[in-house]
Amino acid sequence: MSKTLVQPIGQKRLTNVAVVRLKKHGLRFEIACYKNKVLSWRSHVEKDLDEVLQSHTVYSNVSKGVLAKTKDLVAAFGTDDQTKICLEILEKGELQVAGKERESQFSSQFRDIATIVMQKTFNPETQRPYTISMIERLMHEIHFAIDPHSSSKKQALEVIRELQKHFPIKRSPMRLRLSVPGQNFHSLCEKLNEWSATIVSKDESRSQPSVICEMEPGNFRECDALVRNLQCRLEILAMSVHAEGDTQVDQYDDEDVSHPSKESADSVPSHLPKESTDSVLQLSGKMPKQIISSGDGNAEGKQHKCSTCNAFVGDSKQYRDHFKSEWHKHNLKRKTRQLPPLTAEECLADMEISESKSDLQDYSF
Repeated sequence: MSKTLVQPIGQKRLTNVAVVRLKKHGLRFEIACYKNKVLSWRSHVEKDLDEVLQSHTVYSNVSKGVLAKTKDLVAAFGTDDQTKICLEILEKGELQVAGKERESQFSSQFRDIATIVMQKTFNPETQRPYTISMIERLMHEIHFAIDPHSSSKKQALEVIRELQKHFPIKRSPMRLRLSVPGQNFHSLCEKLNEWSATIVSKDESRSQPSVICEMEPGNFRECDALVRNLQCRLEILAMSVHAEGDTQVDQYDDEDVSHPSKESADSVPSHLPKESTDSVLQLSGKMPKQIISSGDGNAEGKQHKCSTCNAFVGDSKQYRDHFKSEWHKHNLKRKTRQLPPLTAEECLADMEISESKSDLQDYSF
């Protein structure tokens, strides 16, 4: 009677093991490593090989525990030194990861790429940067595929070039300070005009004049070469420049809420009937009044802008409350229909007209 090896059915093997596989000369070689240590070794963070390898042994199949034959090792690697072979497999081999781990890595890298794209671009129509969620949605629309072996920054530049073919998106300019000897200052200014750079300020009072400008990142290499030839000094002030708001929000107080002002009554469209106008004024007394007025940007605290309503809505608390308002919800519905946003007064009037039409439809026979 033959004896068979009996193993427990619920046995869990190879826990906390990451397999690195390398195919060479038609043969498969594997090594058993600790999880999260392979990437640390390849990025030169981990220096101790014993902290990376489970054992200095080369397998043909780690999961089954089958060791690689010595003649196969000599034929593929030219040596039977297990440690040297482990180092080569660790450097050139492919890390085997589970489906959930691979999905987590892809989602993390996808988020990193979207963040870099957001930091380096803006919408030329609004002069404002896109949000990360919008960048991710645009990346899904162009069916961008992530390459796990390529850096996030390199792929982000590819995403920007691809998005520019389909959507209104531009690279954010770089802000530079260039200091140049006096005899070369005019030639530098001519070159900046040729590159369509925006000159923010000039300082010609010193012995070595300087200029602060904003230019496209694609011209930076050429600008750096010019600076070296003219013996200038280049200083990067900002890698990407986004437009900043110069508007001020006049916040409402409790007295204005209970008594609508004359300005709000005048702002209601004149073509509405008197009953509709009265109801609009009543609604305006219930909703927070957010009036946008031009200012010098010296408002206290940071002003938050709602891109959907195209309006500044005050500090963080008022910004959160704004997203719960009927004004914002109404503009969201208009945005899905590719319609421009309405002001608070126009929104109240439009909502009243919609309600009147729905009432007429309910009573129509």
